[in-house]
Amino acid sequence: QVQLVESGGGLVQAGGSLRLSCAASGRISPVYDIAWFRQIPGKGREFVAAINWGAGTTHYADSMKGRFAISRVGAWNLVYLQMNNLKPEDTAVYYCAASRAGGLPNYPTSYNYWGRGTQVTVSS
Repeated sequence: QVQLVESGGGLVQAGGSLRLSCAASGRISPVYDIAWFRQIPGKGREFVAAINWGAGTTHYADSMKGRFAISRVGAWNLVYLQMNNLKPEDTAVYYCAASRAGGLPNYPTSYNYWGRGTQVTVSS
C-alpha cells in the first residue's frame, strides 16, 4: 500500500507561481513512478508530469514543458511540482498518483494509488 497526500494549492494571480508537494508513505520503492494529474469539473484527469522514484527520470505533457517542473526528495519521500507563469486555464484540482507499471505512463488508469487532491485557482 502507498499513501499520498498533496499540499500547496491555493489562489494565485495569473503570472504567479506555486509549488505543490506530494508526501508519499508506505511501500514506495525505486520502481514506482509518481505523477501529477489535474482535473476540472466535468472533464477527465489530465496528465501533467511524472518522475521515476529511483532514477529521477521525468516525463511532461507537451503543454506543460517549460512552465512546470517535477522533482523528488527521496530522503523526505516528497515529490514537488513547481508551477510558474500560471494561467487561468491552469485552474484545477491537482492530484498526485503512484504507479508500478513502469515507463512513466501518462494514462490515469496506469496509476494504482491516488491522493485526495489540492485545489489550484489562478485569477486573471
